[in-house]
Amino acid sequence: MAGAQKIVLWSRQGCRACQEVKAFLEEKGYAYENVDVEGRDYLRDVLELKYGIRHVPVVEIGNGNVYEAVTDGDVQRIAALVEQRD
Repeated sequence: MAGAQKIVLWSRQGCRACQEVKAFLEEKGYAYENVDVEGRDYLRDVLELKYGIRHVPVVEIGNGNVYEAVTDGDVQRIAALVEQRD
């Protein structure tokens, strides 16, 4: 579906905040793509270039080339962005 909203979760195994965000996304029934940064410093480099951070979780919500990121695991903000873009 062209122009469909996409949710991308940047996470790593063993990250409690990442697991909480995953559980929230799944509970809400939001389809998402997971990018596991574990052992992949080049992916953390990407986060640093995009957002000036190297930590996870980061949730990107958007489509095409326009995404908004939640970098602090705030599930209420994630829900608001998803609903705003529906």
